[in-house]
Amino acid sequence: MVWHAQLDLNYRVETDRCVARHQHSGPLRILQSLYPEGDGICHNVLVHPPGGLVGGDTLDLRVHAGAGAHGLITTPGATRFYRSDGPWATQTTRLNLEAGARLEWLPLEAICYDACQARNQLRLELAPGAECLGWDTTVLGLPMAHLPFTQGQLEQHIEIPGVWLERGLINGQDQRLLNSPAGMAGQRCLSTLFFAAGSPLPRERKEALLDSARACLQDHALAGTAGVTSPHPQLVVLRMLAPHVEPAMQLLRSVRRAWRTQQWALDAADPRIWAM
Repeated sequence: MVWHAQLDLNYRVETDRCVARHQHSGPLRILQSLYPEGDGICHNVLVHPPGGLVGGDTLDLRVHAGAGAHGLITTPGATRFYRSDGPWATQTTRLNLEAGARLEWLPLEAICYDACQARNQLRLELAPGAECLGWDTTVLGLPMAHLPFTQGQLEQHIEIPGVWLERGLINGQDQRLLNSPAGMAGQRCLSTLFFAAGSPLPRERKEALLDSARACLQDHALAGTAGVTSPHPQLVVLRMLAPHVEPAMQLLRSVRRAWRTQQWALDAADPRIWAM
């Protein structure tokens, strides 16, 4: 059976509380809104009951954050792209933030099973004054279970129009890309963490983001395969390669806590579901 699912999620401020309004079709929805940090920040868990995507499946998530709203979105587990006989499985996420809005986009990793045909797309549109702290992590195969990614493809697309565009295609049979020192050097987890703004970041804020990320990298096991840069005045990006997902997620969470506290003067606590 092929699944087509869509979720429209809208954050807005109503009587001093950030609330989430949503509509869905197909098996994609959010759980009850939570407020562990008070009424100003709405936490949501994104759920896809089938548990994975096969060839022909589509997931379409559209998130809108109104002026002054602050939403946080995560997932209870990994997104799984299963093997396909040919058709692509596609996950498309669009994040649209109005002036003064904040959004934390913190899904757990996507796993590309052997022989999958996976397309993963993320697009952000940020109005002046809006800011988004988010990440994207992908694991090729199941390295800890000795189930490698030897066939199939992953097409990755991350974009902020006019600011940032990253596109890539990884083929499971491309040994030069996967294993050479000039490619992924045998690493099977790739992660990107970003702090994006709708207006140019003042120099002192940008330097603080870079310095705090580098402090987290210092003496970390992934220090040799991770780096942080600012490719545009509205963007700071941390990229890393890892042998498997656990050290990558540990580093992502560490830098995310530092950035959240430093840039937004907010508590560094993780969403509760991560501890379950």
